[in-house]
Amino acid sequence: MSACHARKKVMSRYEQSSAQPTSRKAVLKFMTAGTIGAALLVLSGLTLTGTVIALIVATPILVLCSPVLVPAAMVVFLVSSGFFFSGGCGLAAIMVLLWTYNYVTGKHPPGADRLDYATRKIAEKAKEYGQYVQPKAQEATQTS
Repeated sequence: MSACHARKKVMSRYEQSSAQPTSRKAVLKFMTAGTIGAALLVLSGLTLTGTVIALIVATPILVLCSPVLVPAAMVVFLVSSGFFFSGGCGLAAIMVLLWTYNYVTGKHPPGADRLDYATRKIAEKAKEYGQYVQPKAQEATQTS
């Protein structure tokens, strides 16, 4: 057995799949993660917009209210929490897109093994269910 042949046997399934061209499955994974990332970015933008609008609306109310400290503290808290939430959503979207890019390009990001395991388990269960339902469906069509 040559060293090259032994190396091919040692290569994991992950390494073998990364040498192959992009498949439909990889494109589908990328599109799904892109959609999730885009939705998180939109949520981040909407939150940021809502926070700025709330600040614009609350400013005249603060000026009209005489006890300045309590309403000002409430507005500062609400505005800062809105900015933090918006930043968190944006950061989450960027991290999802980065993880997906690493996964699709063949790098091995944390959690990729669990994702592959879950995908295999779901496919196995779907196949088992299909094998269970197929005779039942044929039986039902023959009796009617």
